[in-house]
Amino acid sequence: MQQTIVNALYSAGEILKNSFGKIEHIVLKHDQSNVVTQADLDAEAAIVAIIERDYPNHSIIAEETGYRNKNSPYTWIVDPLDGTSNFASLIPWFGVIVAVLKDAEPISAGMYLPFTDQLYLAEKGQGAFLNNKKIRVAEEDDLKKLLFSYCLDYSSQEGKTEFEARIISQLVKNCRNLRATNSVTDFCYTADGKLGGCINQTTKIWDIAAPSLIITEAGGKVTDINNKPLDFNVNENNYLDNFTICASNPQLHTMVMQLIDLVRMK
Repeated sequence: MQQTIVNALYSAGEILKNSFGKIEHIVLKHDQSNVVTQADLDAEAAIVAIIERDYPNHSIIAEETGYRNKNSPYTWIVDPLDGTSNFASLIPWFGVIVAVLKDAEPISAGMYLPFTDQLYLAEKGQGAFLNNKKIRVAEEDDLKKLLFSYCLDYSSQEGKTEFEARIISQLVKNCRNLRATNSVTDFCYTADGKLGGCINQTTKIWDIAAPSLIITEAGGKVTDINNKPLDFNVNENNYLDNFTICASNPQLHTMVMQLIDLVRMK
């Protein structure tokens, strides 16, 4: 499965590199923060073709083309271009994400940053790797000595943006600096320790299934914003549900959760 993931990531990455700077049409999806380009569609088609060739009986959830349910215990989760808004704006903060779930649990995953040729891989219980070198999340337990990422998107939910702004205020006061590419790049840099951690309260399963495994295998702790385990037990009725994610090393995770609790109490 991991070789199939690698083949799929590289194939999609090549399409994205060849399309970068050549996009003529950008289509708005369900809100102002979500767009799609032909590169998304082409990359997804390439990934799905590779998966269906190697594992024709497995289910697939892909961002642009939906749920192919084959009643298999194995489900492939595909994000062909994470960071489309960056890509469309000629900012090279984007990548490809592929994961495999077995009975709703991530068992193999990959993230690829085409512009820098950085390949992040993990298998359950085997550790996490960047270009074949083992990686670890940041070991520092003092948030003030670290960069932290908070990704923020438009939300129509009343009060959600204001709540997130209060969390951001707490983080700014307690970390060295706040950063965000609002793409897979933030998850990659959390996994290899460049960032102390990351939060995103507006994600889908294809955004976080792979990062959750890779960051965990790199020694991190990954939960939702309420400090509960991520639940990837999805079906055709709920696979489009929103997820929240908070990821860092275990010590920082506790600290960040305490800051969020302070926001909730005010």
